[in-house]
Amino acid sequence: MKHIVIIGGGIAGMESACALTDAGHWVTLIEKEAQLGGKLNQWSFLFPDFTPAEKIKDTLFDKCQERDFSILLKTEVKSVQTHQKKFNIETFGGQKLEADAVVVSSGYELFDARRKEEYGYKIYDHVITSADLEKLLRPGSDLSVAAGKNPKRIAFVHCVGSRDEKSGNHYCSKVCCITGVKQAIELKKRLPEAEIFCFYMDLRMYGKHFEELYREAQEKFDIQFIRGRLSEAAEKMDKSLLIKAEDTLSGRPLKMNVDLLVLLVGMEAGKGTATAAAKCSIEYEDSGFLKTNDTFLFSNFSSQEGIFLAGSCTAPMSVNDTILHARSAAMEVNSWLRKQ
Repeated sequence: MKHIVIIGGGIAGMESACALTDAGHWVTLIEKEAQLGGKLNQWSFLFPDFTPAEKIKDTLFDKCQERDFSILLKTEVKSVQTHQKKFNIETFGGQKLEADAVVVSSGYELFDARRKEEYGYKIYDHVITSADLEKLLRPGSDLSVAAGKNPKRIAFVHCVGSRDEKSGNHYCSKVCCITGVKQAIELKKRLPEAEIFCFYMDLRMYGKHFEELYREAQEKFDIQFIRGRLSEAAEKMDKSLLIKAEDTLSGRPLKMNVDLLVLLVGMEAGKGTATAAAKCSIEYEDSGFLKTNDTFLFSNFSSQEGIFLAGSCTAPMSVNDTILHARSAAMEVNSWLRKQ
């Protein structure tokens, strides 16, 4: 029986741990937070079919509980050393583990919208992020704004912190467009009288049923999509917002008053990913995400033999893509160990 240590207890780490346990290996899953699940704990419903995030999370938790492997919560890796084809891992709590292979599944971080000062996040009361809105979309949550009123006009801004020279992130975060469509529909269901506008650069509906959901948003829910990036937002006396943009299809400048501005924030490589790269002596891309050996054939392999990669520590991914990548990582680890 081989021992595998997995660093990161989000959905990628959980799925990899279950699959490797099923393959007959002993697994230790290390998570720095007090619970497993990662960013899935912060989400309410998932695109494109509005599946409750709780359902996916509970299924993964049940899978973990049904299997016999070690879970170390509130634990961080201090060092990873290689000795005679083994990995000696020490935690900040003083625990020492010897592993035959390591899986890094450190996940991602959401872009800090305060870096886009022109939008006024954490400056103006009625500017929120898509992550903030997700919490408000939970059943029973209050969507009211100033004076206890529901917002009558809502604007979404796509690509906040992605495909953006100023933020330093040139890549597409992949999930923001469809997240905006999903959340706009959810808001329209909750607030049928509200006008909802989505300001986008271009829409990237890459996945199964994504394009259909986008069309439904327009045809059934009357959500307006405007091609153009916001230049700034300013707060008025009544706490509503005056936003300025350009409609790039018509070539005309645009001003609009809105009651709520939602910033669709992208995905970044988190501090945990940079830390994991340093401790494991593996390479990372200019974007900060961990570098894989090959995009096509070896996307689970790091630059160091015996250290594998799973999930969104390598690139922005949806929940579905993350689970599939985690299963792939488990298969690659199992195959590699059998060859040793």
